[in-house]
Amino acid sequence: MKSREAVVLRILELTKKQHISPNKLAMLSAVPPTTLKNILYGHTLNPGIVTIAKLCDGLGITMKEFFSADIFDELEQEME
Repeated sequence: MKSREAVVLRILELTKKQHISPNKLAMLSAVPPTTLKNILYGHTLNPGIVTIAKLCDGLGITMKEFFSADIFDELEQEME
């Protein structure tokens, strides 16, 4: 699994846990809905750290909490 896929799965996990839609998250985080959709559908190959930080703000969590998930522990080192 690549880090991009892990980020997508983590966003989906957190929105489900908080009972909000991706569109609601976009609104809460001031990230354009098209940007979030591009991340979720794999059109964005490298979501920026600023975007991830905004999404974390919208979710009411820290970046440490975002990345403190088993899915990130299982990632292979990417050589791209």
